[in-house]
Amino acid sequence: MTPSIDLSTPEGFTGRIPDFYIVGHPKCGTTALHEMLRRHPQIFMPSLKEPWFFGEELHESAPPRPGGTPRTLTEYAEWFAQAGVGQRIGEASPFYLGTGTAAANIARVRPDARIIAILREPASFLFSLHLQLLELYIEVEKDFGKATELEQERRLGRSVPRYTFWPRMLLYSDHVHYVEQMQRFYAVFPAEQIKLLIYDDFRADNEGTVRGVMRFLGVEDSGPLATVEANPTVRPRSQTLNELVHAVGVGRGPVSHRFKEMIKSVTPAGPRRRALYALKRQLVFGPPRAPDEEVMRRLRLRYTDQVVALSEYLDRDLVALWGYDRL
Repeated sequence: MTPSIDLSTPEGFTGRIPDFYIVGHPKCGTTALHEMLRRHPQIFMPSLKEPWFFGEELHESAPPRPGGTPRTLTEYAEWFAQAGVGQRIGEASPFYLGTGTAAANIARVRPDARIIAILREPASFLFSLHLQLLELYIEVEKDFGKATELEQERRLGRSVPRYTFWPRMLLYSDHVHYVEQMQRFYAVFPAEQIKLLIYDDFRADNEGTVRGVMRFLGVEDSGPLATVEANPTVRPRSQTLNELVHAVGVGRGPVSHRFKEMIKSVTPAGPRRRALYALKRQLVFGPPRAPDEEVMRRLRLRYTDQVVALSEYLDRDLVALWGYDRL
């Protein structure tokens, strides 16, 4: 059963709830957008991304995180307690878009909220997502084509990595039901409160796109703006080494547990997390290889209907933009 969250406003509640939400998708520029917006003096966004509060499905088997996973409105408001008077407050939880609950929950608490989503060509999106899931040790199948072919097995509870904490993330095709995902937000928010971006536009004109978002949020858009490259896609150099570092990180197994406890006894939590992250980035991961073009073609054929439906929904020719007319 999905753990519940408490959306009720307690008596005497004085916390501030965000004015706007970057709801998804991951690996589509959401981290870069978050970083560029949080540098604006009229905007407050916490340095730690993804509170996940409004997506009830995201609370299933949620891993321990430095900021915790808030379950009440009071806990959630603590993420934004440092916002200055008059600042617009925002949060970014890119997995909100894929949940069935986040849209309605946000609308219940902040019906006047502004919503920002970024969509990317499906096969490219899933290729990058697969690499991120490998990095997070949710996925262990290094071959992207094989990982997507395991989806039906995994729906039946088979071929799921033993230690994955988030098996629903491995159902790759569920992430690209773009029209259905956007409809959940348009059903509870007026169209003028939603800004839907296409990843290609964001990459082609990063600065112009961000300034457009600033105007959408009602903040000054003419100041200097530095382009940010955030959350780069990487691949594991060795899945065995990735597993070892992950095991030490979570203290899995008697040897890893003793090693982690030894490190904890002599190293504060913050430096320990940063050191482990640096180790992973330098030794475990490297630049991604180009995807197998035949695998990408098969996926694009599979998702052609989704792209056609989105093109019609948005009244924009994404079929041509994403090359689906040349398959």
